[in-house]
Amino acid sequence: MRLFCLCQADPPWFYNQTMRSVLFLGLYLSAASLGWAQSPAPAAKASAPPMASGASVTAAVEKRAERIQVEDSAARIDELRVGGETQSISVQPKGGLPAYQIAPDSGQRSWKILSF
Repeated sequence: MRLFCLCQADPPWFYNQTMRSVLFLGLYLSAASLGWAQSPAPAAKASAPPMASGASVTAAVEKRAERIQVEDSAARIDELRVGGETQSISVQPKGGLPAYQIAPDSGQRSWKILSF
């Protein structure tokens, strides 16, 4: 029977069979994770199959439009939202002052001077 000795003439490659299998499993999993981390290529747009009834299908989904009115003792504010995004804001102050619009993206006010 041979005792464990560090001074063997021909040491096994990476100590023993269990160590080799753990090493190869680790290398395999790291290589597989690189493949899983890659993003897929963008899919080509497929044409929609024709409907049996022959009705046309609209590609765009209609967005919901909301008109919101807020009124207090100083002004009336009308807001138009399409699909949750504010499209226009108009303010009508009370007391004879002219109405104005507010740009939703910049917040700048604009007055209509000559309206017909």
